Amino acid sequence: MRVSILTREYPPFIYGGAGVHVGQLVAHLAGKVDVEVQCMGEDRPGATAHRETFPEGANAALRVLGTDVAMAAAVGEVDVIHSHTWYANMAGLIAGKYRNIPHVVTSHSLEPHRPWKAEQLGGGYRVSSWAEKTAFLDASAVISVSSGMRNDVLASYAELDPDKVFVVRNGIDTDDFKPDHDTHRLTELGVDLDKPLVVFVGRITRQKGLVHLVRAAQMFDPDTQLLLLAGAPDTPEIAAQFEEAFSTLDRSRTGVTWVQEMLPRADVRQVLSAATVFACPSIYEPLGIVNLEAMACETAVVASAVGGIPEVVDDSHTGILVSYDPAQADDPAFIADFEERFAHSVNALTRDAGRAEEMGKAGRRRAIAEFSWDTIADQTVEVYKKAIERFGS
Repeated sequence: MRVSILTREYPPFIYGGAGVHVGQLVAHLAGKVDVEVQCMGEDRPGATAHRETFPEGANAALRVLGTDVAMAAAVGEVDVIHSHTWYANMAGLIAGKYRNIPHVVTSHSLEPHRPWKAEQLGGGYRVSSWAEKTAFLDASAVISVSSGMRNDVLASYAELDPDKVFVVRNGIDTDDFKPDHDTHRLTELGVDLDKPLVVFVGRITRQKGLVHLVRAAQMFDPDTQLLLLAGAPDTPEIAAQFEEAFSTLDRSRTGVTWVQEMLPRADVRQVLSAATVFACPSIYEPLGIVNLEAMACETAVVASAVGGIPEVVDDSHTGILVSYDPAQADDPAFIADFEERFAHSVNALTRDAGRAEEMGKAGRRRAIAEFSWDTIADQTVEVYKKAIERFGS
């Protein structure tokens, strides 16, 4: 079987979970199928890269669509096309029509669940939403990265045939993410190794809920440290909101560190391994690879119970889940209560190092047992076969 993978991100130039997913998937598909990769941006080994062709001043979503056409034209003689995120979904749809072959999409996130993207894309958000919906409805198969995401896909696009929507979860390379008890990078960052440490890793977006974590940290125990590996804000507005919240926190307590540059993976692994708690306050998360990365490093997780996170974090066993209702996102009283409950859950683990350690060890066992990339690659190939069969019927 010959497969063309279409993606915006591809290693080594990745910034989110979808890029991590594609890089791992392609590596583990090798030997099972023949794979070519079409990606966006700079040239890199193992893929054909396509730069944006629209004028620099054009809306970001329109520039993506222009690149989609170039990607579609470059797809080779393959049996099935597999696109990732709305950025590449339209390229997959066009290439599938042009070559008369099945198109599979993976739903790493859903535009209807990310209305804040309108702040970033303006009218382009309507374009991205149209591109995603059109590709999903036309696809021969839709892969969701969690059961929660599958429910969201069917709720968002009621016209979809449920029989063509499959669950293939994200995975983790537990040989890459594993406990690393070296401490030199932590010392450089000013971390006190004798005090509890709470860590966040991710971009500064509304989706990741980082502002809620910073506000919750006002209620952390006084000796608890907070280390934020956070950069690449989506918009000036969310950057300003976060910077204001961080400045307020930084003035009120010690042990707060914000690292804005992207650290090498080895450094991130070291930070995750040293954390007492990994904090994931997301208000929307299809699965949450970063929680798997923390678990694989034997770190307990405190996370909001949204999207696919409950399928990763086993509540009271590998971490603590904190309920969050997106429908009440505009209710200040509910948000304040969520932040207080999040802080209480963090404090429960930083006060009980033994319990946190047990959860961390259970988390690594769970990551190894249930989130193997080789298994995920096998499941993906099975979806390809079903898409080909469906397309020919």
